[in-house]
Amino acid sequence: MELVYEGKTKTVFRLPNGNYLLKFKDDVTGANGVFDPGANTVGATIAGNGRNCLLLTQFFFEALAKAGIRTHYINADPAAVTMTVEACQAFGKGVEVILRYKAVGSFFRRYGDYCQEGQDLLPGLVEMTFKDDARNDPLVTKDTLVMLGVMTADEYETLKEMTLKIGQVVKDKLAERGLELYDIKFEYGRNAKGELMLMDEISAGNMRCFKNGKWLQPDEVVAAMLK
Repeated sequence: MELVYEGKTKTVFRLPNGNYLLKFKDDVTGANGVFDPGANTVGATIAGNGRNCLLLTQFFFEALAKAGIRTHYINADPAAVTMTVEACQAFGKGVEVILRYKAVGSFFRRYGDYCQEGQDLLPGLVEMTFKDDARNDPLVTKDTLVMLGVMTADEYETLKEMTLKIGQVVKDKLAERGLELYDIKFEYGRNAKGELMLMDEISAGNMRCFKNGKWLQPDEVVAAMLK
């Protein structure tokens, strides 16, 4: 295997057959030891978190496959804490797509003059940011993405539609266990044929979930979903 990238929460290897192997870590994003899915720095290490992220990602990717939604997922090995995926080219240097159902976190900090904290954002609000730690993951508009050649206008609209569809699958699965999804972030790319597909992961570290008014930590989400 060839080491390709050492990320905050995963290590990426290229396999001889052209696919990729993702090795999940126990690190989570946040600050000062506090988990925050919207942060762009490692804030804490939770023992067993890597395996939990993998198990939940496997659960959701397989649910999406049953729903006919294309992802880069091939298979997972929980014992090795790895996932094999199809080669997929990110947009630019990486674009994060955030789906929000509630006005919380950075959204409320930005737009608190125009909404109440916890206000519904239904049927779901899609935002995009550049993955750029140095610039604190700046928000980016459709026109900017098109002007800079990161994606086409049609690709933007397709990703928006895919995000709402994928989010609904995830939201419904969580609701079956009494969890309410407030927001979640996704990443997409193009495969060798130029087809758009969901990539990276769908883990508790990438979402904000509540149950009975309590914000759940990643391990609590996993426990609720996979018990």
